[in-house]
Amino acid sequence: MTAAVRESEARPRGAAPFGPATETSLAWQLLSVPATKGTSHSMPKILVIDDDASLREVIQISLECAGFEVIQADNGVAGVQLACAQLPDLILCDVRMEKMDGYRTLAALRQDAVTAPIPFILMTGQADTAGMRQGMELGADDYLSKPFTGPQLVAAVNARLKKQQTVREQAERKLADLRANISLALPHELLTPLNGILGFSDILIADHLHLQPEEIISMTEAIRDSAKRLHRLIENFLIFAQIELLQAERLHAFREGQTLDLRKPIERVAQARAERAGREEDLVLKLCDAAAAISEDYFSKIVDELLENAFKFSTPGSPVQVQSATGNGSFVLHISDHGRGMKVEHLAKIGAYMQFERRIYEQQGSGLGLTIAKRLTELHQGELSIQSELGVGTTVEVRLPCLPANQRQ
Repeated sequence: MTAAVRESEARPRGAAPFGPATETSLAWQLLSVPATKGTSHSMPKILVIDDDASLREVIQISLECAGFEVIQADNGVAGVQLACAQLPDLILCDVRMEKMDGYRTLAALRQDAVTAPIPFILMTGQADTAGMRQGMELGADDYLSKPFTGPQLVAAVNARLKKQQTVREQAERKLADLRANISLALPHELLTPLNGILGFSDILIADHLHLQPEEIISMTEAIRDSAKRLHRLIENFLIFAQIELLQAERLHAFREGQTLDLRKPIERVAQARAERAGREEDLVLKLCDAAAAISEDYFSKIVDELLENAFKFSTPGSPVQVQSATGNGSFVLHISDHGRGMKVEHLAKIGAYMQFERRIYEQQGSGLGLTIAKRLTELHQGELSIQSELGVGTTVEVRLPCLPANQRQ
């Protein structure tokens, strides 16, 4: 143990700032501060990455006194290797280090799916706004400026561990809700197209020698349509599960896509939907040129789900209008139909596997489409709203931030 550490042992407990001159007082300050418990009964494991050996030693003694298990690395390269091998509950990392500084260490850990979720706190004696912004953009969870007091350090560690536990519990609740919803609704939705596939295929196998060519074609078309419906259901289920279980650290990658000409996917999807419904003449398009920070695949999915509902719940011969405009930095898409509309109480209950008045209206589908469109819009920092009147029709508004010209790739 260093002389500086031995000297600190004689000091009374206090809240002196923790920095280059007073860092050895930290051990005494942490003795009475409880640690946040992890998901298991074992002590939370903290990885300390710093090239200052005396500082690492003091932090280790202090955190161990507070009920944590501590492991050390003397540089960023060793820290990344140790994090991958030990998977700590939290990482404390100095910014200024040789070989690999704190920012590059953070970036390396965030690029690995295994270590990306680990809470990461940057420590530095020269905090500045630009550095803090850089750290937060890379995914740092907190930023401690030296000198800081022992209680401040432990409070930061406890806060991040508690937040991580809260996120984990929320994900587990979402997964439990998803399982419950699936167990009630998904079996029926899977069986309906499967019954069509199995039924018609049995007929073809048993009676193919006695069927007319047009009958065979009709049955194979029915099998194809049922298979397409089954494929879409499974696809929507996978998308919904991915969205609901999406972690905060993956949002940046999720939002990286761009669509520089929103008109094209709208026209393509709308024309395909109208043709599939046999209602090409009912489609009315009034579109503007715009760009948004959302991938074309995700944007097309939003449009497709909304248009499927518009055609499904309106009668042939009534218009389905698709209009877009820009203003105040936003792109706004309106999709309107003159169908049966929705009750006010139903608008508040829209969600996955939720269908309304099924005993009155024949419906096909799991109710996932509108929820997927809404969640995709919100995850791209947009809003989806619905105005509907029973017996009159429904208008869905999608509002997304426009992509500035200087950010287009």
